Amino acid sequence: MLIAFLIRDGRLEQTPLHVQDDAPIPPDVMQQIVWVDLNEPTEEEREWVEVQFGLELPEYREMNDLEPSARLYEDEDGLHLHSYFLSDQEEQPRNITVAFAVLGGRLFTLHEDDLSTFRLFRLRARRQIGLVKDVGDIILGLFEAKVEHIADKLEEIYSELEALSHRVLAETDSDMEDVLSGLAVQEDMNGKARLILLDTRRTLSFLLRYAIAGRGEDIREILRDVESLTSHTAFLFDKVNFLMDAAMGFINIEQNKIIKIFSIAAVVFLPPTLVASLYGMNFQHMPELEWEYGYPMAICLMILAGVAPYWFFKRKGWL
Repeated sequence: MLIAFLIRDGRLEQTPLHVQDDAPIPPDVMQQIVWVDLNEPTEEEREWVEVQFGLELPEYREMNDLEPSARLYEDEDGLHLHSYFLSDQEEQPRNITVAFAVLGGRLFTLHEDDLSTFRLFRLRARRQIGLVKDVGDIILGLFEAKVEHIADKLEEIYSELEALSHRVLAETDSDMEDVLSGLAVQEDMNGKARLILLDTRRTLSFLLRYAIAGRGEDIREILRDVESLTSHTAFLFDKVNFLMDAAMGFINIEQNKIIKIFSIAAVVFLPPTLVASLYGMNFQHMPELEWEYGYPMAICLMILAGVAPYWFFKRKGWL
């Protein structure tokens, strides 16, 4: 999908673009366009944008390069940024790379998914007069919206961990498998959020040093938010690890109780089994076999041999 925006009356306004090779963009519209957003563009749309605006869009494999020099650089064609954004449209959230390119006073963004961060920023820019005045405001607005989105996700993670902690520490929930699964999900989400924050800090530091002049204070303010959220992710990791250890500890305690019951049962039934085994031997000379009360004596001996260990364990407080 291909969307273009211009700034009119202090607001961000969407303008339609028709992908037609033989129909160039009218000069008056071309002059006003400040942002072109490409969301999962087709090959036809990519080629059309490259021809109309005179730039070369990166391939998705190039966008996912991890080297800093491939993600943040400035050349004769303009400024290029590749930064992670959280895509939470599907059941399993994931980090995707968004490519930013600034050329001729215009911003071009390329990404695979329809991002809620972009929708939120566009809604604000359409409603709030003076929020965006140029490309720099759009870039910083998108990064600010991204940080706010991550902050909301971290709050959700904390709320989920609080609910899971009640289940773990109350020791009344026998379904610890579900608890451990929930903890794993929250740890994975926290890891994605931390990766985005670290990448955002690196990108904003690059902008602070090289790119957007006159926006130093705005960038530093976003960086302070990123630093505080990064510290919060470390706290959440510690909380997840504590709950993991506590849950595993309670699981081990329950397993030990079961093993303890089996062990005591084995010890209690061992002496009666020994007595029964002795009198089950086929020896010729066993005086007790000829006694009148030999059978009742053997029964009483087996009962006494079973009760005695149980009484001893009870007295020692092992039960």
